[in-house]
Amino acid sequence: MRSMSAIGSPLRIGILGAARIAPQALVRPARKLASVTVGAVAARDMGRAEAFARKHHITAAYGSYDELIADTAVDAIYNPLPNGLHGRWTIAALEAGKHVLCEKPFTANAEEAREVVAAAERTRLVCMEAFHYRYHPLVARMVDIVRSGELGSVRRIDTWMCIPLLPKGDIRWNLALAGGTTMDVGCYAIHLLRTLAGEEPTVVSATAAERVPGVDRTMRAEMTLPSGATGSIDVSMFSSRLLAVGAKVTGDLGSMKVFNPYAPQLLHSLNVTVGGHTRRERLERSATYLHQLRAFAAAVLDGTPVPTGGADAIANMTLIDACYRAAGMEPRQPTP
Repeated sequence: MRSMSAIGSPLRIGILGAARIAPQALVRPARKLASVTVGAVAARDMGRAEAFARKHHITAAYGSYDELIADTAVDAIYNPLPNGLHGRWTIAALEAGKHVLCEKPFTANAEEAREVVAAAERTRLVCMEAFHYRYHPLVARMVDIVRSGELGSVRRIDTWMCIPLLPKGDIRWNLALAGGTTMDVGCYAIHLLRTLAGEEPTVVSATAAERVPGVDRTMRAEMTLPSGATGSIDVSMFSSRLLAVGAKVTGDLGSMKVFNPYAPQLLHSLNVTVGGHTRRERLERSATYLHQLRAFAAAVLDGTPVPTGGADAIANMTLIDACYRAAGMEPRQPTP
């Protein structure tokens, strides 16, 4: 196993799976950073891995995930596999001495998240959950406004993420792959609520509607915070609304409402209303994935702390599990 100090720049990253998200989340951002290079990709089908490698000018292609993880020229792994496979392959990469950037949701459930974090602590390697939105300046500004006291004491935090219909055959509806709305768009809304609160919520009640047995297409949950504030999430992957993505923080002096905090590079707005006056702010529209990759590289190369590390991942999965249980559903399970 190589220590962080033994890894030189650029950080060499391999991709587990020729996933659709990989070009946007890793390949293109890496081209803008001198500290990172994408050196390998693996897929269960060698032809698919080779085609992906050719298209994106990646040097090495493998027909199995084990081969990529064993590559001594790779320093870190990007894991965009289906939800139910996140835990198993993240642990395998860590045990092979690779740092890991794992797509959200971190694992299938909180129990598995604890197992992954234990492996990261045992190997003393970076394991970061890929909540890309969290690294954009817009979220930093949102947190600053809430913490500044401008809104007064926070009374309520509402977050929502509802997107149009997904095809019935999409893997995000597959229970065996730990699918479901709360695992997909829901994990964002839950994470943002926690981020803005700065404390851990408790689920009071939840209701869900199923797309197929055991797999939620909508989830609504009410929460309380240790401070006495309340909160909610409202999420759906089966929504007739074209785009409903945002958050609202209500304090005793004013409120903050944000449109599209999850992909602000596309379009966003931030409105703060205090004393009957509304202030509108716009922040840079730089790519969230670029900010995320820069943070991951800094964590590996320089030991810079990240806000979406192991403890945060366990807390987020714990709340996801609690939403499922409160709605009368079972938390997801790892894919056998």
